[in-house]
Amino acid sequence: MGESNAVIIRKAYEAFVQGNIPAVFAAFDGSIIWHVPGHSPLSGDYTGHDQIGGFFQRTMELSGGAFSIDVHNVLAEDDLVVALVTVNAQRNGVSASFPEVHVWRMKNGKAIEFREYQGDEQREDRFWS
Repeated sequence: MGESNAVIIRKAYEAFVQGNIPAVFAAFDGSIIWHVPGHSPLSGDYTGHDQIGGFFQRTMELSGGAFSIDVHNVLAEDDLVVALVTVNAQRNGVSASFPEVHVWRMKNGKAIEFREYQGDEQREDRFWS
């Protein structure tokens, strides 16, 4: 039996923190769909590793590389994984932290969909714009 979905997602977050993007993508299906709400330069729908890699790159560009995610809880049932996180970033000399809920849909041990729910979407839009 393979790793649990919660373990797969937790390891993907750990790989992201370490800057190991190939290990992050190893947890993602090749056609994963990625949803970011709001109206900021990061908002939108991304499909597949290339577009999501571009999203990661744009996030790091906008934050000058000062971006991190603190994972507080990872909860899983069947094909759904929910992560309660805090996103930390700096932009234009301003530091901010945002509570978020990340919902992952899994299939055959791979993430096939990611959806971000922001604690204060308008505040995040202002920060990233």
